[in-house]
Amino acid sequence: MHELSIAMSIIDIAQEYSHEHDGAVILAIHVKVGRMAGIVTDALRSAFEMAREDTSLCDTKLVIEDLPVMLDCRECGCEQPADSIQSLCCSECGTLSPNITQGYELEVFAMEIEEVEQV
Repeated sequence: MHELSIAMSIIDIAQEYSHEHDGAVILAIHVKVGRMAGIVTDALRSAFEMAREDTSLCDTKLVIEDLPVMLDCRECGCEQPADSIQSLCCSECGTLSPNITQGYELEVFAMEIEEVEQV
């Protein structure tokens, strides 16, 4: 289950940020996951909950934004969602398009923080 190693990397990123910002408390971590990234989001959530135990992030929430597969459709002349990840056809006109513009992402893109006041 590679979701556990991904969850641990997310925790490392957040802990490093907290350390660099005088112990800022991380309330939530926002992650973008593309449908073609090969990640099972429920498994990632479970792995994150397990990995955050006994860390400074034990109360931190993981917020996952599921990104659809988007294609650059030559027929339509613009970016369109794919019918499915099994059929990379434009959802508007049905044209097969191998030009994937979105769907492989795995990115920590935001963190909700509460800064700790220094006394």
